Amino acid sequence: MNKLPAERRTRIIQALVEGNSIRATCRLTGTAKGTVLRLLAEIGKACSRFHDRTVRNIAAKRVQCDEIWSFTYAKARNLPPELEGVEGFGDTWTWVALDADSKLAISYLVGTRESGEALSFLRDLASRLANRVQLTTDGFPGYLAAVEQAFGWGGVDYAMLVKVFGAGHETDRAYSPPVCTGAVKQWVMGKPASQHVSTSFVERQNLTIRMQMRRFTRLTNAFSKKVENHAYAVALHFLHYNFCRPHQTLTKAAKGVYRTPAMQAGLTDHVWTVADIVALLDLKAAA
Repeated sequence: MNKLPAERRTRIIQALVEGNSIRATCRLTGTAKGTVLRLLAEIGKACSRFHDRTVRNIAAKRVQCDEIWSFTYAKARNLPPELEGVEGFGDTWTWVALDADSKLAISYLVGTRESGEALSFLRDLASRLANRVQLTTDGFPGYLAAVEQAFGWGGVDYAMLVKVFGAGHETDRAYSPPVCTGAVKQWVMGKPASQHVSTSFVERQNLTIRMQMRRFTRLTNAFSKKVENHAYAVALHFLHYNFCRPHQTLTKAAKGVYRTPAMQAGLTDHVWTVADIVALLDLKAAA
């Protein structure tokens, strides 16, 4: 990647973070597909390393967790028999933990929707927090044991928000979402404040994910063919979201001064540009 000019790298990454597919990015920038994929892998690794060492000691108060579905290679029901159950093929879930106040994406994980993945995700989240928080998740049963193992019994103020759907949603295979008829707040441990038991902000982040990453767009052929590239795209998205993209709510509260989640959380003092993300590759080379 050293032979690719910095200006071209910036244009490629800018196209990707704005929701363009790999092929559209190739057309917009005049770059070969293989070059774009190699750059995505390099920048994805750099973003993951930067997030891992930088997003630490976060003084959050309320954290919301959720999972968003996608698939790699093919949907689980369409996989050929020889690929059924093989890691990296079929349904792929992205776990996200969001600070409800700063809107910072504190932790994320690409994997399956299983109890083991929930534990890995929550242990990573716990390692990044500076203090006790109020935690809200959806009703996925795997969270119950995972939260206790990651934080310890009573180590977090935890409640579940369990949504209630209309009859027939479990077998309805239409593309429209099932009708949500209500939600039940369930206490699990600690002293969670009822008025703050919510997953609204992290669910709104799910929309941002689908809008800004072409791989998550439904009913297209832009889905990930390899889970590794899927993870690289997720790492790039969250670094751009945290450091480069001013948040409308935060900016409004600051009376028109652009603020990103990373600025609100005290991780940086300015709005990053895509060129700043590309510069992470130069930092790696220098190291």
